[in-house]
Amino acid sequence: MRRILIPCCIFLCMLFANNLIAQEKVKEKEDKTKVKDGDSKEKYKDDKVKIKDENGKMKMKNDNGMMMDYPYTANYSSKFAIGNPAHAKMILNLWKDWDDNAFDRHDYMADTLVMFFPDGTMAKGKQEALDGAKKYRGGMTSAKSSLDAWMPLRSTDKKEDWVAVWGSETDTWADGKTETRDIHEIWRINKDGKVDFMKQFTAKPQPPPTK
Repeated sequence: MRRILIPCCIFLCMLFANNLIAQEKVKEKEDKTKVKDGDSKEKYKDDKVKIKDENGKMKMKNDNGMMMDYPYTANYSSKFAIGNPAHAKMILNLWKDWDDNAFDRHDYMADTLVMFFPDGTMAKGKQEALDGAKKYRGGMTSAKSSLDAWMPLRSTDKKEDWVAVWGSETDTWADGKTETRDIHEIWRINKDGKVDFMKQFTAKPQPPPTK
């Protein structure tokens, strides 16, 4: 009887071990090919990725970076990675210089700087931009900014560095009038580490929801 039990036990142990190994292999394969997170599902096969969520389906393909099957083609670029945090600090310093009315504190602007503003006007060249900023800010008794978010970005195909900023600004004018604006800006930093492009978008802040 013992002769029969011992081989049976060995066989069962081997079967159990093989089953565990097979499960691990299947799990490893599934982890590489399928990911499920709540209502979102992802499938990976070769160089293709399929994502399905509550909003629909998306397809991506690896081709020196992720290529999305977007309904539009970007005029500039759709390939971005997180950029240099030092560039974000530069732009926040410029925001602080505006609040403090201290435009000579930092020398971050390129001579070729171009700035576009929400009213359709523009400033071309470092000196024109500084002169215009000093004149406009000089009409205020105070400016106070609040930052919601900022993000340094790197366009991997254009090889250019950007910073996107979201925030708001409350200005107080000499006559006591105050004005608050929501602001979104994009800043480009050139190869010399200088700002050579800025475009600003503004909107009136929405009132808080009533209960």
